[in-house]
Amino acid sequence: MKRFRTYLALLLIAAIIASGVAGCAESVGSGENAGSTGNAGSTGGVRAQAVNLMEDIDPNIVNGRPAGDVFIASMADFAIELFKNGITDGENSLISPLSLMLALAMTANGADGETLRQMERLLGGSIPLGDLNEYLYNYAYGLDDLPESRLKIANSIWIRDNESLRVEADFLQRNADYFRAEAFRSAFDSQTVTEINDWVDANTEGMIDRILDVIAPEHIMFLINAIMFDAEWEQVYTLESVRPGEFTDIGGAVLDVEFMHSAEQLYLDDGMATGFIKPYAGGRYSFAALLPNEGVSIEAYIQSLTGEGLLRTLANAQYETVYTSMPKFEFEYEITLNDVLAALGMPDAFDSGSADFSRMATFAHGPIYISQVLHKTFISVDELGTRAGAVTMVAMAGRGALLEPKYVDLDRPFVFAIIDNATNLPVFIGTVMTF
Repeated sequence: MKRFRTYLALLLIAAIIASGVAGCAESVGSGENAGSTGNAGSTGGVRAQAVNLMEDIDPNIVNGRPAGDVFIASMADFAIELFKNGITDGENSLISPLSLMLALAMTANGADGETLRQMERLLGGSIPLGDLNEYLYNYAYGLDDLPESRLKIANSIWIRDNESLRVEADFLQRNADYFRAEAFRSAFDSQTVTEINDWVDANTEGMIDRILDVIAPEHIMFLINAIMFDAEWEQVYTLESVRPGEFTDIGGAVLDVEFMHSAEQLYLDDGMATGFIKPYAGGRYSFAALLPNEGVSIEAYIQSLTGEGLLRTLANAQYETVYTSMPKFEFEYEITLNDVLAALGMPDAFDSGSADFSRMATFAHGPIYISQVLHKTFISVDELGTRAGAVTMVAMAGRGALLEPKYVDLDRPFVFAIIDNATNLPVFIGTVMTF
């Protein structure tokens, strides 16, 4: 059987916004006139007040590194550990490992010392940050954006306009080079909240309309990634294939929902669960679902997952007909990941007494540290295809042979993912627990 390679990805997707990078000087003073008034992505008709710090500098040409086995294994481990630790018991959950990776990698480009070492180990394993930048550039911006399977990525950095804050130009340059990030200096008032939320809304095409309610006095910078995914099924469900059915939720309640029925050609079996892969139009992305075997709880199954195991399961997909039923579903998810990320190996970044972000900026009133990593996602799966979006915001603060037919009926809690057929790394991965 031809090897089937797939990237699993938590589909938090946003439009790629091309941008230039900010100043060539050694640092950019927030209180200086460092650019002209610019539009933060698309601000939905609201007049932007933020100054575009990237306006006068173009990103350098970078070659990137092709995704090899080490990078793919590292990304898969990162994705699964985040999924296992970032879901909420008994609730529908969705994580975009790619969105979190890009936002945290941008942040890591401002870290130094032990803070940098901890972030490198979590994000890349044995891969140094400089190499990880190149891998991520090649991978993220090599993902196809097709008319029938759209995937867009956007990154931005928002900086408080304060004379006591001086942002390192090298930090902005690296994030422009490898992440195509925009950077804006702003007053961090209510207008900034509006502009950031408008940027998020535009770059997820309305799937996520806000990430920020208020800016706290200690906030000095926000690093934001957005991902937008909108894809049609290669074979859409017909009207006759959608029928009422029963879904037994995580609490045992039997719910009446609409099920979509189809015959697929890629069957999954990892010993603890069975499932299927359903392609999207264009051939680059697919939807994968895994249903734990009878007697295996969804919680036990999720905790058994590993990056290596998931890649192996997807690569070993069997080419045979599987008759499937899947409920239509739509939900939003939101989680603050400070404790999860600290427990996974980067505690110093959240500790004002230990964090070292000296390659990002200097702040006259105290050290710079991460005050919050907020992750929001959205997914909608129906007869025509899938729409999914993700936004990650890192808030920086300063303070001091004839076979028997196979059947998979997703009629109880299951794991699903949107996958990139070329790489086997997760873009989105989630679980449906209830309706």
